Amino acid sequence: MAQPLTIADRVPAADTALAHKAVLQEINVYGHSTLLYWWPAWAFGFLVAVLNAGQEKFLATAPGAQPSSALGLTYLAILLLLIVFTNVRLRGINSVVALLSVAFISVLLAWLGWWDDIAKMIPYLVVHMNTGFYLVFSTGLLVIWLLMFFVFDRLTYWRIRPGQVTEEHLIGGGSESFDTNGLRFVKLNSDFFRATLGLGAGDLRATAAGGQGATIDIPNVIFVDRKVHAIEKLISVKPEHTA
Repeated sequence: MAQPLTIADRVPAADTALAHKAVLQEINVYGHSTLLYWWPAWAFGFLVAVLNAGQEKFLATAPGAQPSSALGLTYLAILLLLIVFTNVRLRGINSVVALLSVAFISVLLAWLGWWDDIAKMIPYLVVHMNTGFYLVFSTGLLVIWLLMFFVFDRLTYWRIRPGQVTEEHLIGGGSESFDTNGLRFVKLNSDFFRATLGLGAGDLRATAAGGQGATIDIPNVIFVDRKVHAIEKLISVKPEHTA
């Protein structure tokens, strides 16, 4: 992902030591779609398929036994939560407010004694899918996730070198370059849920000094904190020190 660059043969004497100590690299930054956070859907789907197969085998040997809705309700809840968390951004204080709101509602329902009534309703909610559904649905999600992560999300990326930031397009061959002079890379306020599901993923923004000029937004960058630190070190190297 990172390709070393070489130091120019002729470097000013005052900067020779600094230039040789610097590890000059080319950093490629990839943005991802929100499908990055959907891996729990297919991962848990395969787990549920195994558990459901065991349940179906047990029901086949126990006449009169009824299938449990626990697996179906749990899987349905995971899908609904993923839809909400991948389409609603809860940055910074908003994520804290959301967690506190959920906690407050839970405590309020317990204080009113409504949790027992809700628990009594669950046996009447029949949500059951067979093992074939879990396997087919999870396999389809996995294939789509792999295609997005390793193919489509990599068709466009940002190549960062000392003095230059270039947006590369693998299809069409187009590119757009920006000067890194005065350009500042920052990570936008974290979304707790996305950072947890996306291996520390977050949105990366590059803005020119003074808030003027080009603004570059790269969504859902994995390990965004490490990327920001590496980029800041890289663009601090003067272009004349590289070949």
